[in-house]
This record gives sequence, C-alpha cells and structure tokens, in this order.
Amino acid sequence: MTSEFDLGALLAERGAERYELHTKYLNPQLPRMLHTIGFDKVYERAEGAHFFDADGNDYLDMLAGFGVMGLGRHHPVVRKALHDVLDLDLADLTRFDCQPLPGLLAERLLTHSPHLDRVFFGNSGTEAVETALKFARYATGRPRVLYCEHAFHGLTTGSLSVNGESGFRDGFAPLLPDTAVALGDLDALARELRKGDVAALIVEPIQGKGVHEAPPGYLRAAQELLRQHKALLIADEVQTGLGRTGDFYAYQHEDGVEPDLVCVAKALSGGYVPVGATLGKDWIFKKVYSSMDRVLVHSASFGANAQAMACGLAVLSVMENEQIVAGVRTTGELLKSRLTELIDTYELLSDVRGRGLMIGIEFGKPSSLKLRGRWAMLQAARKGLFAQMVVVPLLQRHRILTQVSGDHLEVIKLIPPLVFGEADVDRFIEGFAAVMDDAHSGGGLMWDFGKTLIKQAVANR
Repeated sequence: MTSEFDLGALLAERGAERYELHTKYLNPQLPRMLHTIGFDKVYERAEGAHFFDADGNDYLDMLAGFGVMGLGRHHPVVRKALHDVLDLDLADLTRFDCQPLPGLLAERLLTHSPHLDRVFFGNSGTEAVETALKFARYATGRPRVLYCEHAFHGLTTGSLSVNGESGFRDGFAPLLPDTAVALGDLDALARELRKGDVAALIVEPIQGKGVHEAPPGYLRAAQELLRQHKALLIADEVQTGLGRTGDFYAYQHEDGVEPDLVCVAKALSGGYVPVGATLGKDWIFKKVYSSMDRVLVHSASFGANAQAMACGLAVLSVMENEQIVAGVRTTGELLKSRLTELIDTYELLSDVRGRGLMIGIEFGKPSSLKLRGRWAMLQAARKGLFAQMVVVPLLQRHRILTQVSGDHLEVIKLIPPLVFGEADVDRFIEGFAAVMDDAHSGGGLMWDFGKTLIKQAVANR
C-alpha cells in the first residue's frame, strides 16, 4: 500500500526550489540577504556540529541554530526518545487530565535550581519570558519591568518591551511600561526601585548581543536591592542555560544568586520540538493560580506536549550521562585561550570574552596607517561591516558558519553545539587565523568584498 503523502518524494521533487519558495511565500528579505553575502548554501544533511552539502563537503557549525542545537544535530538518544513517544500513541493534550511526562521533566529540571519549586511549559524562549513578565506583574501587583540596555529577550509584544535595541522596537509601540538600566549600574537600579512601581528586573547573566557578562557581584547585589523593594529577579537563561557557559545556568557562576523566576528554552528541545520553560518559586505560582477559577489563566495550546517533554527528558539525561557541562568548561577554555593568544598577532583583533562555549570576538581600530584608512572607510559606511567581512570568508573559504553578534557591532559570537571538540577548535582557529592573515595583508578578496558591503550599506540608507 502506497502512502498518500511521501515527504521524501516531495523534497526530492521540489527541494531545489527552496530559495524561490521562500522569496515568494515567506520573508523576502532573508533570501535577498543570503544571496548578497554568499550564504545561499544548500545543506543536505547534518550531524553533531557539522553540516554537509550535496557534494559531501562538511561545514563546521558555530551557531547551533542560535543556540537551539545544544547537543548538536540528530543526537541519537534524543532522536530515539522522539521515536519512542510517537510509537506509544499517548492520549496527549486532552487538557483534562494530568499526563506523567510534564511532571517528570519539571522534577528533573528543578534539580538544577533547588531554590525553585514549579515550572510552566510553553513553546519558546519568548513564551518563557512572556510567562515570567506576567507572573512577576501579577505576583507583585506592580506594572513596571526593568531591563538592561542592549538586552534581547524576544520579539513578541511583551518581550519586546524589555528589548534593549530600538531597531527591534521601532514602530511597534505602545509597549508595556518599562525602563532600561545599564548592565552593572546598581545606582540606576536603586533609583528606579525607589519609585515603588517596579515588579521585576529581567537580566541575561551574559548578554547575547555583544557577549557582555554582568560585572562580578552585580547579580547578587541587584538581587539584594530587589528584595529590599519587594521586586523580583528574573534570569533569562534562554541562551545561556543548560550548560552553555560551563555551569548548568550562567547565574550559578556567582555565589548566592537565586532568581525568583528563570526562563529556559533553546537547548532544552534537543533541536527537534520547540519547548520553553519558566521556573519559579512556589508562592508566585500559587498567587497566579490562586483558585480553580484561575486554573487556565495562563496556558499554552501546545505547552507540555508529549514530544517536547520526551525531548527535554532525553536532553537532560544526555547532559548528565555524557558530562556535557564539564566538557563545555574544558573545550570553552581551550577555544578562548587560543583566541586570546591571537590578540598580540593581529592589530584588528581587540578583545576575546565570554564563558564556556559562548564567546565574543571583537574587532577594533588598527594602529598601522595602511589599515587605519580602510577601517575608517568601513566605519563611515556602517559599523559592523568588518565583522561581516570576517564571517563571509570563514564560510566561503573554510566552511565555518558564524554570525555577527548584533546590528552595528564589530563582534562575532561563537555558540557552537556543546558537543564541539578539540579537533573542531583546531579547525576554527586555523580558519580564523587564515582570514585574519588576509585582512592584515591589506589586499585580496576580503577587502574587495568590503567594497561590495559598503555599496550595499550606502544603498540601504
């Protein structure tokens, strides 16, 4: 008996139309951007920290799907769990029963933050943030949420209200009542808290944009200030959580920090099924869900579905059994130290920062006369073009996929899958050094491409 729907046959027949289909039916600017910078590759399959094209060439993944692929692509344990849960034919999402998988995943997840008690499951990092914002405002009875300048917490209306970049916010007002404070500025935090209307401060322990870490002692001091004013601390661990920085959560790098709410997503999915989670203290959840009348006051149609819960349980099992966090610490230190050693060699390389496998490489104004003019030309056209000039040859010539860490930033962010190994470190360093050698030679294809980017930047003004 032939199947009425053959996915493999459909992809074989129409897969080559991928860019045309996207241009016609989805966001037309994405394929346009990919064509412009030469990122319009056709990847056929993926495994671990690598992609493969139709010719069998392998590409090193330093993005992990923006952090989603924590265990790399197609981890066999997570894959088996997904097959298993589908084969069980569970009575999923009846909405009027209590299935075991959400409870089991919540129990397992909470062992990594023993000061927290309960979990709400949604479908993404943005949903996890939205949940935290709603819960904080309801639990405190206050309207205003503080966030840090340059923060990124998502793009839905609530999470956009605590987004620190005007480029994302412009044109979408009015948003929630909010106020930005500089990461690390305790005086500004105290000043806002004294106004008495602050529900919470939401903070990334390491900001994804630019890879900026909260200063030592800041989270603990901020927590104390918030408690004095009966406001909550929300830790956004959507990108930094689940081992990314060499601890299970990034806030755990600082002793005594115990957020009231923690947002988790991305790597918890294993890369297969979207899942987000908001972890919180018992009293907050009991205030939100204060009676049977309020049992559905905050819910998600696909939240806590069996496939997502099975993937989450499998991910946590792999992390424990394969000692993923310890491996991240070791590999991250190796990658960071080898990059730091290059600062004295390349004048365009100004800083290497971050923790674990979340590393920022920042470029800055060169000292030599021959490079200063070229740098100034790029900066006049658009800040961030040099970082883009590095990202493109890394992919084109060395088959290494990286990203610029935010608009108008001369920073590349490295967030490879957590299964990234020593051989992968060697490959990245070799490719990166070759690109830096080309940039410092003052000529060649890299600076020719820079002229193309300048023309594009000027045309878009």
